[in-house]
Amino acid sequence: MKGREKIAMVTAYDYTTAKLVDLAGVDIVLVGDSAGMVIHGYDSTIPVTLEMMLLHVSSVARAKLRALVVGDMPFLSYETSIEDAVRNAGTMVKFGAEAVKIEGGAEMADVVKALVRAGIPVMGHIGLNPQRHLLIGGYKRRGISESEREKILEDAKELEKAGVFAIVIEYTAADVAEQITRELSVPTICIGSGPQCDGQVLVLHDILGLHDNIPPFAKKYADLKTLVINAVKRYVEEVKTGAFPSREYYFYSYEKK
Repeated sequence: MKGREKIAMVTAYDYTTAKLVDLAGVDIVLVGDSAGMVIHGYDSTIPVTLEMMLLHVSSVARAKLRALVVGDMPFLSYETSIEDAVRNAGTMVKFGAEAVKIEGGAEMADVVKALVRAGIPVMGHIGLNPQRHLLIGGYKRRGISESEREKILEDAKELEKAGVFAIVIEYTAADVAEQITRELSVPTICIGSGPQCDGQVLVLHDILGLHDNIPPFAKKYADLKTLVINAVKRYVEEVKTGAFPSREYYFYSYEKK
């Protein structure tokens, strides 16, 4: 699709929402470790375990999507050793992922090579790496200084050499992301990194306005939070007043079918 058609990727975490975004026409469903924050209420992605991700991946995979299913490798599931990385990524594929995503740049090249050698497609992730927010001092914009720009470009090129099929570029200066997109043969998928990438990704709960902490680069396309609250308020009111259940919602034993 690079150079021919923009790629639309959405992060979703369960069977029902995965089916909905697939019907909407997305190209890739990312089962992100952001589930730790969006679904489980953690302050970061650090506490997310492989077991948690396997549950979400298998739920999405059972939807039998047309879109590509990419599973996010959680913190410490691929950094400890190449053997661990291959074993854990392989387990994710067995649970239904058609590819995996790992964070990190040139330092992850050997891991990428090993996964590809094992038959596992890999999506890279550079720029802001949320799993490393403690190391870099928070969720900061990337690609501002010249040294940072050079490092991010180097990371992209090394990941391409290692065999990734695509690279996510997060919260990085748009001109840096544009240069990477221009110089790489694999697609770039941006989040908060400008319009010149080959594709874009957003978290479904941000798109729908369900999550409280929407990042500055995410666009809210609906306000489902208000719709949900109002719908449940009506239900509560009808229960309290006895309006629900009305006659069409129950039966008696003596009634015929």
